[in-house]
Amino acid sequence: MTVREVARDAYREALPALGASLVGGLFAGVVLSGMRAELRAVPGLLVLVPALLATRGNVYGSLGARISTALHQGLVEPRIRAGDERLRAAVAAALANGLLVSSFAAVAVFSILTVLGDTVAPLPVLVATALLSGLLSGVALAGVVVTAVFAGYRRGRDPDTLVGPLVTTTGDLFGMLFLLVAVRLVLFAAGVI
Repeated sequence: MTVREVARDAYREALPALGASLVGGLFAGVVLSGMRAELRAVPGLLVLVPALLATRGNVYGSLGARISTALHQGLVEPRIRAGDERLRAAVAAALANGLLVSSFAAVAVFSILTVLGDTVAPLPVLVATALLSGLLSGVALAGVVVTAVFAGYRRGRDPDTLVGPLVTTTGDLFGMLFLLVAVRLVLFAAGVI
């Protein structure tokens, strides 16, 4: 294969995923713009948003890359089976990492805004919101990543090409959607709404 053919194949595989990523990012922005009341009710939440979205991309992008490598090496089969110990361990590690980093981000936002003298929601509210949104979006992202990587691999696509745009799109979309759900649940539990 020539360099031109390799580049053409890479673009042919990546452009639909990149287009979907663009549309998903726009929808995530629409969700964020609809969260004005929640952003006012939980000072510091807007500062937490980029950290949570980056966390989703990093953690679940790593999951997708790990599964993709295992597929290329023949360590996992491209189908979901209950007895696949490697796949279960990879998903469990991604969920645990996502929750850990989400709670760390909430504590960091609280600490930084407190030191700067800005108004910030109570730490339990920020941590609960980050953990709940991390759990909800993590379960959804793990399912999407595993399904898409396996389906792409079975169809002859390079899963490494799919993982980046896919995780970016679904991470932003599910991240914002489940952040909205989580903050509303936390505010409801706190008796604010």
